[in-house]
Amino acid sequence: MTLTPYRETLALRGIKSLLIVATLARIPITAGTVTLTLHVTLDLGLGYGAAGLVGALFTVGGSLGAPIMGRITDRRGLRPVLVLTTVAEVIFWTSAQALPYWALLVAAFVGGFLTLPAFAVARQSIAALAPESHRLPAFALDSITTELSFMTGPALGVLISTTAGPRVAMLVVGTGILLSGVGLFLLNPPIRAHDEAPVSAGDRVPRSAWLRPRLVAVLAISSAATLVLSGTDVAVVAVLRDSGQVQWTGAVLSIWAVYSLAGGFAYGMVRQGLPPLALLTPMALLTIPVGLAGDHWWLLAVLLLPAGALCAPLITATADAVSRLTPAAARGEAMGWHNSSLTVGVALGAPLAGVVMDTFSPAWGFTAVGGVGLLVAATVLPIELRRRRGLTRPADTISTVPDSSGAVPPGAFPPGAVPPGAEGYAVADPVTVAPGMAASGIAGPGRAPADGGPSAGSPNNGSPDAPTSAR
Repeated sequence: MTLTPYRETLALRGIKSLLIVATLARIPITAGTVTLTLHVTLDLGLGYGAAGLVGALFTVGGSLGAPIMGRITDRRGLRPVLVLTTVAEVIFWTSAQALPYWALLVAAFVGGFLTLPAFAVARQSIAALAPESHRLPAFALDSITTELSFMTGPALGVLISTTAGPRVAMLVVGTGILLSGVGLFLLNPPIRAHDEAPVSAGDRVPRSAWLRPRLVAVLAISSAATLVLSGTDVAVVAVLRDSGQVQWTGAVLSIWAVYSLAGGFAYGMVRQGLPPLALLTPMALLTIPVGLAGDHWWLLAVLLLPAGALCAPLITATADAVSRLTPAAARGEAMGWHNSSLTVGVALGAPLAGVVMDTFSPAWGFTAVGGVGLLVAATVLPIELRRRRGLTRPADTISTVPDSSGAVPPGAFPPGAVPPGAEGYAVADPVTVAPGMAASGIAGPGRAPADGGPSAGSPNNGSPDAPTSAR
């Protein structure tokens, strides 16, 4: 492995500035949840259950809003969405600290729904700025900077809340989001590549043409990944508290984060990425025995190494897969769904581990979230196997005769086959080509897809685990 992939990726126009602005924009966003929690418990004098309900509504709102904001971005462009979400977030964070609890519940849902889409925008822009040969290291850099944001944001939120007070911290978060929104607005990163149809072209791709089983499987894997991560986070705290070593919590969690950063950095240098399923399975499996550390904090840190090193690579692989499985005209919505799937996993992991730990013991929290990860892996395995069978289907069993209009007739291609000009879609998600797909730019003899995806004869067939001549 060499640093060449990173050097080449950072040399691409717009990548450096995008990563810098996106990283800074994510810090106040990641500080928001812990700041809300401390406001409810310290300023309003309510319990953690009440604080959890506010956080849950904020999370649900964000999960519902992300794909809708992405869809608006696909149709109207990035700047209108940035203006809408920035104004809404500033209003929320400046007024929430003065609201009674019942009003805060409503405001939290609306504020979450209109969250500044810094995470999804960064990934959508990476897909537009980086050619397929450099998307893996580009998304690896995105995962690394995201990890840094999550290491910085909550810590700053706690620091300001415990020194100046949660209300001041909420105003600081609002100011940070205002600066972030303005920064992204001025940067205005591209959401379409130079060879893809611009937003002004008004291209529309039916959701049924890209929201296929393969993409749904990737989204499920994304949720399972963050479910395992958030559940592990809570289980580490519980195990150390139960063993009387709570003072080592910060050190263990920091070491775990370093494992993820190192794994993500190494993954970005490989020649060919792995399917997300191939990363989720070992990560979930290796999370289960972490609870065997017992009363030794240092052993807990060591046992977290294998699974921790797969965290950032798995998030990288899912983002890369979503970008390859989606046409440019729907990429914003798809990245919104990806962001929602990650958020849903985070929301489910902690309570799942908590219920199991309360019922049995803290060590069983690792078993619970790891087991759910394996269950999701087993559920999506048939989709991956069906795709691979399609890749190995003998060429002489495939009919390639177009009709008089040049479109491939329905049923002419069996599941998994690759019609001419549709390599970037049919291989990634085996489907039977439907009438009208050629006219929409998704398939057509001798034509490049309208969204700028790989054309016939492209060195990369669009599959996240397909080899490329440039890697």
